[in-house]
Amino acid sequence: MSISHTLLGLLESGPRHGYDLKRAFDERFGHDRQLHYGQVYSTMSRLLKNGLVEVEGIEAGEGPDRKRYAITNAGVTDVDQWLGRPEKPEPYLQSVLYSKVVLALLTDRDADGLLDVQRTEHLRLMRELTRRKRDGDLADQLICDHALFHLEADLRWLELAAARLDKLAAEVRP
Repeated sequence: MSISHTLLGLLESGPRHGYDLKRAFDERFGHDRQLHYGQVYSTMSRLLKNGLVEVEGIEAGEGPDRKRYAITNAGVTDVDQWLGRPEKPEPYLQSVLYSKVVLALLTDRDADGLLDVQRTEHLRLMRELTRRKRDGDLADQLICDHALFHLEADLRWLELAAARLDKLAAEVRP
């Protein structure tokens, strides 16, 4: 996730303080990983330096002065370009699971057992995500669906790898 682009996009609805940006980010996107305040302020500093935001006002507070950030035209253009670029699909051509299976075979370890343990872990996480999806709002449901679809694909791969284990062993063992 591009935190800088997400913060810029949140600023399109109007100027905000760093604290407000963090709250809006966490509410919409931070279900699993909330932003740290330092991350917000370092990102805003970088966006300010790059001319993508400007300080619209400074207010005195109990602590340090509070800057109110506004997106610039260059920032709007940057968000627009980012939204228009497709994300690179992640084909997992060098997956850790594949490496573990091959190394287990090369070292005469139990590759089938490794696949079973991994299958159990995937199923556990799928149950957890299904519960979260059932109890969550629409954002949670969509995020969980995305993760569940990836886990389902992984499970299909685990089944396929288990079915081809003997053939793979014959190819990788000296």
